[in-house]
Amino acid sequence: MSEARSVLVCRRLLPSGLDLLEAAGCEVREAGLEADAGTLRKLAPGSAALVADPTVPVDSDLLDAAGPALRVVANFAVGYDNVDVEACRSREVAVTNTPDVLTNATAELALGLTFAAARHTSGAEATLRAGQWTGWDPGAMLGLELSGATFGIVGLGRIGRRYAQLVEPLAGEILYVARKPKPDAEAELTARRVGLDELLRSSDVVSLHAPGGAETRHLVGSPELAAMQGHAVLVNTSRGTLVDSGALARALEAREIGAAGLDVYESEPDVPAELLDAPNCVLLPHVGSATRTARDEMARLAARNVLASLEGREPPNRVA
Repeated sequence: MSEARSVLVCRRLLPSGLDLLEAAGCEVREAGLEADAGTLRKLAPGSAALVADPTVPVDSDLLDAAGPALRVVANFAVGYDNVDVEACRSREVAVTNTPDVLTNATAELALGLTFAAARHTSGAEATLRAGQWTGWDPGAMLGLELSGATFGIVGLGRIGRRYAQLVEPLAGEILYVARKPKPDAEAELTARRVGLDELLRSSDVVSLHAPGGAETRHLVGSPELAAMQGHAVLVNTSRGTLVDSGALARALEAREIGAAGLDVYESEPDVPAELLDAPNCVLLPHVGSATRTARDEMARLAARNVLASLEGREPPNRVA
């Protein structure tokens, strides 16, 4: 096998990306969805490229196993907190991601979770399917009306901004938290930049669109949940580590907040039992980018990042 064109897909890559790699003469090995760290270390030697995803820790052990031929770690995601960026830099290995192409899909899912959580749809459906619905009751299953609501958006990057555009026709006000002001977004959306404390206190809906990592771990924990309004909805389609799962489950059980809609979890694929049992909690299995359009484009972009790196060109989406 030619090391210069050897690509290890650490789990799975869709045909839209595989076809590009194979057409360019790459020798591709797919480890499969069940591959663990030990399997990847055995398969890695001689790889010029690793195609990873958020479930694959790309650490020093895996990089060392790949060896000196390694040129690029192409992450099949926008986020790359699963990759030890400094370890890659020290080995002169590029790190790339797949931005933009999943923006619409993820923002649309965040919107769907917002509606579902606000109107308690999963609990209502469970009641119906269990045969427990006894007929129309004017005081039952009361949710939050979103028209005129204040939407708080934590992180106004590509996905956060698209979410803001989607909710703007409904919103009475849009608040946002970001490291830097976003004057163009403020002008487009009449959005107002505030601190996290004010956003939590004032928002009817809080949607998280911040990156993962040590700086944002448990960005929303017990104090933050206590600061939210009793009817407020929390939505997370970004990274599971942003939310303290135990604190959220307790806040839902105590009715400190109204509802939550989650697509991501701290220790995926494990979902804490307390969240599974929590009231008014809509749970999805990390499907934010799961549209045919988004996933096919992500696979193509990952492949293009690999090919550019192997051919000595600057990859289109280099992050390190």
